[in-house]
Amino acid sequence: MDQLNLRHLYYFWMISREGSIARASEVLELAPQTLSGQLATFESSLDGLLFRREQRQLILTDLGKTVLGYADEIFALTGELTETLKLAPADRPLTLSAGISASIHKLIAYSLLQPAMALSRPIQLNCQTGGTEDLMLRLKRKDLDVVLTDRMPGLVDHGSFTAHPLAGSTISLFARSDIAERLKQGFPGSLNGEPLLANATNAPYFEKLMNWFSLQGVRMNVVARIDDSALIKVFGRQGLGVFAAPTAIRAEVCRQYEVEEIASINDVKDELFAITRSKDPAHEGVRAICEGGPGLQAS
Repeated sequence: MDQLNLRHLYYFWMISREGSIARASEVLELAPQTLSGQLATFESSLDGLLFRREQRQLILTDLGKTVLGYADEIFALTGELTETLKLAPADRPLTLSAGISASIHKLIAYSLLQPAMALSRPIQLNCQTGGTEDLMLRLKRKDLDVVLTDRMPGLVDHGSFTAHPLAGSTISLFARSDIAERLKQGFPGSLNGEPLLANATNAPYFEKLMNWFSLQGVRMNVVARIDDSALIKVFGRQGLGVFAAPTAIRAEVCRQYEVEEIASINDVKDELFAITRSKDPAHEGVRAICEGGPGLQAS
């Protein structure tokens, strides 16, 4: 079978829903003989029976059950499409495909996307995380509308794309409450020899943080390298070490993970960018992200 006949699939689907060819023919306004012939043609193209007859009833075969499962999904989607197309163009959902660098904290990513989600026009959001260079290739192929990143990709340097600076944040250090209270005294010297939970995604802000430690003469003991920002905080909540996170989300970090801020480091900042294929994006949602709106605010 080189190509599926969707009309035949639809006839089969209606027969399955109505339970008989007679009832389906009434709904479809076709002669029962015509509908029966169309079903037979469909079964022939599939090289298998979709129904078997038991006491004048049509019972789905295993093949019929499989085909029906796909048909249900296909015609549910076509129903949604039909309803969407009935809407005025301005009321139709706008699809937004955003690539998010894995090193960006998920709470930060949510804040950066907020301006698009706050538009009066409904947004169908598709988020993909990964390495910045891989996401940039997807942006080039037009699989993505925008890439949110914390580093300036090489392709931008060559003028292939436009980088829109977004509101960033200073970086704070956090720990379980009893540990945080102890380390606040004599900071930053109090950090010497303390366990540190390191970000393993090569986040630029973490490299800046390590340089700041060096300038302060502080040497912490890296006890774990973790590429999941949420897991780092779970470890921190258990008292296994100090961890860093953007100051802009400190309230949520403290609430969600039951930790306390040790200090905010003004000299270390998490810089964020929205990368687009053009200087002035036509996509309404992308424009909202680039302009910032009510999303993340610099700290």
